[in-house]
Amino acid sequence: MVTIADVAQAAGVSISTVSYVMSGKRAISQETRDRVEKAIDNLGFSPHAGARSLASRSTNVIGLQAPLRTGVDVHVVMQIVTGVVTQARQHGYDILLLASDDAKALQRAAKGSMVDALLVMDVESDDPRIDTLSGLGHPSVLIGLPEGRRAIPCVDFDFEAAGWLAVDRLVALGHRRLALIGSPPEVMSRHTSYADRLARGFLAACEANGVTGTVHACPSSAESVATVEAVMTENPDITGFFVHNEGALPHVATTIAQRGHVRGDDLAVVALCPDDVARSVSGLADSIAVPAEAIGAAATDMICEILANGAKPAVRLLPPALTGVPAAT
Repeated sequence: MVTIADVAQAAGVSISTVSYVMSGKRAISQETRDRVEKAIDNLGFSPHAGARSLASRSTNVIGLQAPLRTGVDVHVVMQIVTGVVTQARQHGYDILLLASDDAKALQRAAKGSMVDALLVMDVESDDPRIDTLSGLGHPSVLIGLPEGRRAIPCVDFDFEAAGWLAVDRLVALGHRRLALIGSPPEVMSRHTSYADRLARGFLAACEANGVTGTVHACPSSAESVATVEAVMTENPDITGFFVHNEGALPHVATTIAQRGHVRGDDLAVVALCPDDVARSVSGLADSIAVPAEAIGAAATDMICEILANGAKPAVRLLPPALTGVPAAT
């Protein structure tokens, strides 16, 4: 049987250092932590059942991995985090925020008995963290919807349905050539789940409605103006725009309105964003609210139900709804 002493010898550290790496009760340098974790994996070490039982007593802490990757809208991320934290307190749990985007952070939190369960944000369509979560044995919920078989529970907004809803709205307004002004290029290149699903719903709805639709990555900054101007120049017959890019939305909406005024066209913009963002932008034909805090709360409810009752894996998607033309402030 492999012992903690074997791990310490293989890693070239003391037994107490191995213990601290596993418990997370003392700060250990990343280099030393990596050596110990590698030795644990190589040796297949598992603590004695009695010690593991003591170490796995409820911490009343849920780990939340909320990586701030490039292209991600921090405003929306923090609204989801707020929903998680607020709802967790209602269930008697605290939140340990994991800001990294790799699987090692999840392993450290779980193997170190730092958390009772894990929530993971910014999920990709083919996310490498899923295999890690499946092997940890900790209750986990994804805030996102990956492709394929879903062995881990998922909670998210129904972005694919939102794409359909936006197209239906623009078609009802009389538009036959549509454009989705979407996430930044880096988000799309990572195949972030929500971006892929939104584009899929948008294009499927365009085909079903017999209209033409194109998808365009867009920076979340004033640089978005150049992107939209290029799209409108290359495709002057586009009159309906669906925008899902909170940082770019004010610039994009202004640019489209100015172009429409100059050309004498009746252009329309439907935005997908949190209500507070939509209220800050004038000239929208309609908006679909991203209920960011509600997403976080729903994911927390699900993980707490799993912790309490051992609920089976499930998928819960919050449905989209048109909110009408918001009053700009």
